[in-house]
Amino acid sequence: MKIKETSFQPDIEFDRTDFNDGQLLAFYRELLKPRLIEEKMLVLLRQGKISKWFSGIGQEAISIGVTLSLQKDEYILPMHRNLGVFTAREIPLYRLFSQWQGKASGFTKGRDRSFHFGTQEYKIVGMISHLGPQLGVADGIALAHRLQKEQKITAVFTGEGGTSEGDFHEALNIASVWQLPVMFCVENNGYGLSTPTSQQYNCENIADRAVGYGMESHIIDGNNILEVYGKVSRLAESMRKDPRPVLLEFKTFRMRGHEEASGTKYVPNDLMQQWAIKDPVDNFREFLLAEKMLSENLDNQYKAEIKQEIDEDLKKANAEAGIDFNETEELNDVYQEFHYEEFTHSEETEELRFIDAVSQGLRQSMQRHENLVLMGQDIAEYGGVFKITENFVEEFGTERVRNTPICESGIVETAMGLSIKGMKAMVEMQFADFVSSGFNPVVNYLAKVHYRWNQQADVVIRMPCGAGVGAGPFHSQTNEAWFTKTPGLKVIYPAFPYDAKGLLNTAFNDPNPVLFFEHKALYRSIRQQVPKDYYTLPFGKAALLREGRDVTVISFGAAVHWALETLDAHPNIDADLLDLRSLQPLDTEAIFSSVKKTGKVIILQEDSVFGGIGSDIAAMIAQECFEALDASVIRVGSLETPIPFSKALEEGYLPKKRFEEKILELLKY
Repeated sequence: MKIKETSFQPDIEFDRTDFNDGQLLAFYRELLKPRLIEEKMLVLLRQGKISKWFSGIGQEAISIGVTLSLQKDEYILPMHRNLGVFTAREIPLYRLFSQWQGKASGFTKGRDRSFHFGTQEYKIVGMISHLGPQLGVADGIALAHRLQKEQKITAVFTGEGGTSEGDFHEALNIASVWQLPVMFCVENNGYGLSTPTSQQYNCENIADRAVGYGMESHIIDGNNILEVYGKVSRLAESMRKDPRPVLLEFKTFRMRGHEEASGTKYVPNDLMQQWAIKDPVDNFREFLLAEKMLSENLDNQYKAEIKQEIDEDLKKANAEAGIDFNETEELNDVYQEFHYEEFTHSEETEELRFIDAVSQGLRQSMQRHENLVLMGQDIAEYGGVFKITENFVEEFGTERVRNTPICESGIVETAMGLSIKGMKAMVEMQFADFVSSGFNPVVNYLAKVHYRWNQQADVVIRMPCGAGVGAGPFHSQTNEAWFTKTPGLKVIYPAFPYDAKGLLNTAFNDPNPVLFFEHKALYRSIRQQVPKDYYTLPFGKAALLREGRDVTVISFGAAVHWALETLDAHPNIDADLLDLRSLQPLDTEAIFSSVKKTGKVIILQEDSVFGGIGSDIAAMIAQECFEALDASVIRVGSLETPIPFSKALEEGYLPKKRFEEKILELLKY
């Protein structure tokens, strides 16, 4: 909403004590630029030349003030109303226009819209629609600054509605516990879409929450560019010298709808008028005119120059051809390119349990990658609930082996932030079941970030999983199928100590996000001769454990051992036994080759059958090997129930006995 200048009465007090004329005029130009771009975008929206627009009119002083307060190599994580962040970082306008039109000169190759992008060139990390994850990502970037001994801060934006999300609480808690130099910038504009703050939170100010986190906070007039810049600049300098998190609440208002289609009918007229006279651009213009620093001619000159830049860059963006679909390029960009390097081992081996092999691989990867940070609940002095990281603190210190608060989502996001800053991260889920509390950043941030804006997610998430130990419904799931269907994730699931160590080492070399499943029942029950030194094994290569001509058995994890027991009990079964080891990528060549040889196939998984990866493997076999099949593809899995606790119920739940029955039936077919 814009009111006529003739009726305008300034309603903000500006203290220019610390600023010279040149600075004040520069601030005005910076404020003016996003306002004029927005006005142009609203015209283009009405003309159908852009598809959507999230307006920040009325909030420009916050984006501009914060961005100018930071050093250019300090990261900013904006939201969808922070156009001023992008303009103040001097991103060429034609690139922004191309981004909004889904063209190649943008930042996402047409794969994401508006401000959903990041750019390492300008040290900006854009949001995703789930609002909360960028808060934890800021923690990770700030943690990297601390570990790399850099006196830098990170600024992250959210709205008052976003503070209701759990990610907000997790991110502030982590930042406070670890004393991370993060500036949490909350733009309190009164409404989360149409929901007023009275229905969002039940305290007077969002800044009041900082007390609960042991954190400093400030309330700032978000429409006053001098107050924003002055206070944020002083805080930024202080935080660089004395690293700590700070919560900033900017009181402001958005003068247009959540996005243009929603309108503003839900906002009372008197409230709109009240904030209209607090317009950050109009007020500052009137102040400069009154102080004789700005003339009408100079104001018109600024506007003409900015409008000319907008028109020229729009013309350039409009002239750019649209993006053509290229299937190969689309598929290739899902993952960061990874050139597997094979590290061979010496002949010297030792007998290790599965758990010892994981621990040894983890230790050797920590020695190899000095930028690798381990995070998880109780993994430091205690060594983790399974003691895999026991004594790691003595060798690597608590900076690299970090106990975390109980907040899976925030820690996965922190790992993502470390990756953005060029580090590697491992997150140990105490139990794989608990990943559900961190599901969003795994499947929506880590998995998509390279495809969206070419940013690697160099994160390994270790997943102690599986039944057979009487742990009940919340500590026994094998939930690999949650992730094998999500493009952008790699899923590894070894069954033997040798594979566990070699594949884990590869996971840390791979710059893509890896879900590394470790079956708890195998930790101390399976032993094998394992090379003492460092070595790697390739992803996407199954292991042929036994060779036969009558039937193909496909399995992974603990189920491989059930298959081996069954085959040992029936020496007359002449079977190929494939241990997949890697579920994404999947060794389809080995699968199809074996099936075409035997003509019969049975897939054994611990997960329940419906929706499990075995269903997809069965479908692929039916499609690619139909003419070679002598019988239907058989899938065997656990019951379609949650995992029970008692031994008798758990044994009935698991598919071991049913597998024996089904393979014998298949051979008789």
